[in-house]
Amino acid sequence: MMPAARESLLDAAYTALARRSWSAVRMVDVAAAAGVSRQTLYNEFGSKEGLARALVRREADGYLAGVERALATHSDARDRLTATAEWTAALARDNALVRAMLTGCWSERLPSPTLSAVPSTSAVPAQRRADGPLPSPGDFVAMVRDRAVVVISGPGPGPGPGNGTSKADLADLARSCELVVRLALSCVAAPPGEGGVAELVRSALQRQLAG
Repeated sequence: MMPAARESLLDAAYTALARRSWSAVRMVDVAAAAGVSRQTLYNEFGSKEGLARALVRREADGYLAGVERALATHSDARDRLTATAEWTAALARDNALVRAMLTGCWSERLPSPTLSAVPSTSAVPAQRRADGPLPSPGDFVAMVRDRAVVVISGPGPGPGPGNGTSKADLADLARSCELVVRLALSCVAAPPGEGGVAELVRSALQRQLAG
């Protein structure tokens, strides 16, 4: 199957999930909405569980791609971290699957695939990846923190982050990045007022620097 057709099926599943609980989403309806046969859908994803894993994997990838964009938008470290926190809170507010992945709180209306890898016999590379481990909230914290450290510390001559950055400075930067990520996740669980995420991040970073 062409990747575009797989995306169409995932789009159809996402749209169906926005309208009804996952338990009420029917594979035949997803296939019809994407304009393919039900057999084609099963050939691509294997099962409804496989479709759920692929949907969660895609939304996780979309979130992390947004983190990359947020980090690349600014040159100042605080602005980069603020943009990352704002992206996290905004997407989680609008995307129930991302919110569940980041908080670990899966409502009954959502699919809740196991985060550990499942046996996969799929011939589809994208599905084999979806059948692999799915990120936990802690995994997201580590991935976003580590990516932020690499981007903010700049390219170095070796495989590690930093261009002559000391280990102590990198450790401080990692703490700041993790603080921001965890603060963003707290805003997902308990959203602040309008514009509150940026203010919370800047205040937290200012306190940490002052300390």
